[in-house]
Amino acid sequence: MANNISFPLVIILFSIAFFLINSSNAMPSFNVQRYGARGDGRSDATKPFLTAWSLACRSRARAMVYIPRGTYLVSNLVFWGPCKNHITFKIDGTLVAPPNYWSIGNSGYWILFAKVNRISVSGGTIDARGSGYWSCRKNGGHCPQGARSISFSWCNNVLLSGLTSLNSQNMHVTVHHSSNVRIQNIRIRAPSGSPNTDGIHVQSSSGVTISGGTIATGDDCIALSQGSRNIWIERVNCGPGHGISIGSLGDYVNEEGVQNVTVTSSVFTKTQNGVRIKTWARPSRGFVRNVVFRNLIMRNVDNPVIIDQNYCPNGRGCPRQSSGVKISGVTFANIKGTSTTPIAMKLDCSRSNHCTGIRLQDIKLTYMRRSSASYCRNVHGRRSGVVIPRNCL
Repeated sequence: MANNISFPLVIILFSIAFFLINSSNAMPSFNVQRYGARGDGRSDATKPFLTAWSLACRSRARAMVYIPRGTYLVSNLVFWGPCKNHITFKIDGTLVAPPNYWSIGNSGYWILFAKVNRISVSGGTIDARGSGYWSCRKNGGHCPQGARSISFSWCNNVLLSGLTSLNSQNMHVTVHHSSNVRIQNIRIRAPSGSPNTDGIHVQSSSGVTISGGTIATGDDCIALSQGSRNIWIERVNCGPGHGISIGSLGDYVNEEGVQNVTVTSSVFTKTQNGVRIKTWARPSRGFVRNVVFRNLIMRNVDNPVIIDQNYCPNGRGCPRQSSGVKISGVTFANIKGTSTTPIAMKLDCSRSNHCTGIRLQDIKLTYMRRSSASYCRNVHGRRSGVVIPRNCL
């Protein structure tokens, strides 16, 4: 009798068994709508988001927090770890901050992942609606400190991909005290006049890769602050904004250094600076070493190549001392394009700690279709290949 079982029936039984086995191994998904979130842009979805995170974080299996299409109004979100397994935070919708900038502005953070290991955040849009806060700042009113849009603090093994961040009150993306972080194919946008809206800010972190993306802000596209180590930046379109900066450094005497940084294959369009190292002119035990800026295109950039160890924005409160930050082993190679100012390359180093090991290789920066000029002070190094503006080392 058993030998008479038809072949199609065997296929059906096998398919059912396969489905049951794979269903038992499927990643648990925690949809924020299941816990009360409404994607209407008006209902407060903060609590449903935190509930979904709490359940996912406690899951022994890899889990997903899922935000479906729609617009979700959320106030401060702090996603605490450590979690029991890898978490995927998948956004298909849009997260918006409350219209009153005080709602998130006093906390310093809007969306914060803290002490989370193995976290992937992908897709979607976050809009902090920062215009009211910027107006308060510009008018000199009584304003909160301002919130960073999405932050990773004390996190390891992080992937942030395909996110769009709009109109942050303060910095858009921050990475602090974290390691093994990948940021890829990100889009960041805020008006050129919006204050302190850095695109990506890294501090006291190592093993950070930023790959692909477009950043247009009112401040640095990317800023690497103290304690940034083993950083790789590639294929970034920057502008408008203040360029890609190391610094500002030298705020404190006992400050961590910055080392092993590569910025490559990127384009700067109508930015205030191209690639920059900036330090305050005050005592410090900080340092910058082993840095490579290469394969870069400058399109109408005010200061394409700059080391500024007398950094003092707006010319107010300048220390007017000598920078203790030691800069060494910095390479500028294959940088081409146009400057909007006559001095396309400015290397202004500390009088007490000269820059050493500076290398210029194959640079062609023009001003109004003519050769640009360079300025060097307290700099030691060498050049190779054709360097325009004329080498001033």
